[in-house]
Amino acid sequence: MIYWDYNAAAPVRPEVASLLSRAFSQGGHGNASSVHAAGREARARLDAARARVARVLGCEPKEICFTSSGSEADALALVGAWHARTSPERRRLVTTAVEHPALLGAAAQLEREGAQVVRVAPGPDGRVRADDVLAALTPDTALCSLMWANNETGVVQPAAEVARACRQRGVLFHTDAVQAAGKVPLSLREVDADLLSLSAHKFGGPSGAGVLVVRKGVDVRALVPGHQEAGLRGGTQNIPHAEAFALALELAASEQPSLAERVGALRDDFERAVLECVPGVTVNGAGAPRVPNTSNLRFDGVEGEALLIALDLEGICVSMGAACASGTLSPSHVLRAMGLTPAQARGCLRFSLGPDTREADVRCVVDALRRHVPSVRALTA
Repeated sequence: MIYWDYNAAAPVRPEVASLLSRAFSQGGHGNASSVHAAGREARARLDAARARVARVLGCEPKEICFTSSGSEADALALVGAWHARTSPERRRLVTTAVEHPALLGAAAQLEREGAQVVRVAPGPDGRVRADDVLAALTPDTALCSLMWANNETGVVQPAAEVARACRQRGVLFHTDAVQAAGKVPLSLREVDADLLSLSAHKFGGPSGAGVLVVRKGVDVRALVPGHQEAGLRGGTQNIPHAEAFALALELAASEQPSLAERVGALRDDFERAVLECVPGVTVNGAGAPRVPNTSNLRFDGVEGEALLIALDLEGICVSMGAACASGTLSPSHVLRAMGLTPAQARGCLRFSLGPDTREADVRCVVDALRRHVPSVRALTA
């Protein structure tokens, strides 16, 4: 099998799998809120994991809130910060039309509650212009959310520039960094965000483990009341997942420079080969800065789902877009926001490479596309 769907979920790293196996089989299941010896041991493990995550991200341990996913982190950031705002006259929320469905869902919830939500459109290359976001930051803006890197196209957004402008204007800034981790240098020194979301299963950690960074002095109202996580998230913490998150993040950060160079070269070779041997192909996001592992291709006159199935029958795993939106009949909201027609958007596939990708895989996928695109195109015509 050739697995090219790392943006949906990366395989769990062997080191992380070993850690989880030991954690669940060798005892040490105390509740971190208990005062007895087992509880104190659990608290020490949780605190150590929190400190390790903070060290990688360049923040303080108490600014780390463990969650169950990136989607929960996004919802806690938007809904929690909105409900905790101290200036109720600030009723504007600025975000973009290319955010992850979890973020857009949280924004839609707030819109139903009376927020004025502004969704800034990207250019044809999928990148949102910083000036367009800044123009939307009126004095009544409470919160701005701009993803660091897009999950479908890989386009890197101007998060650092927008974060600086928000801080100057007294607007809280959140970035969904789920697709940036392990692909670009990830640090709050790079993007000075008030709130930042991550999910472990994108960089070799387990599914069901996320983090929301909440910078000191930022108020967030819990979605689940409770005393855990400094009152930000009620419920007994999953300590093995916190430790697994920390380990996966450390490994991803240490490997990122060399991995980005190697995988980026493979991605570029893949795109170059496909454009040379398959007619009617366009790279979505070409010309914009992108994370090195992601290629979103439009195949003119092709039904993307049929091509995806043809590749799957050869053991090649790719996707049509966000994993969270798979199974829907609607074309990608990201590609539609970039100006593609519904038919064009349905003819796109996302290829997301990873640490296990090799040159031989590139040759196999290119050959499969060379053979299958004409036949699928003939069926569509």
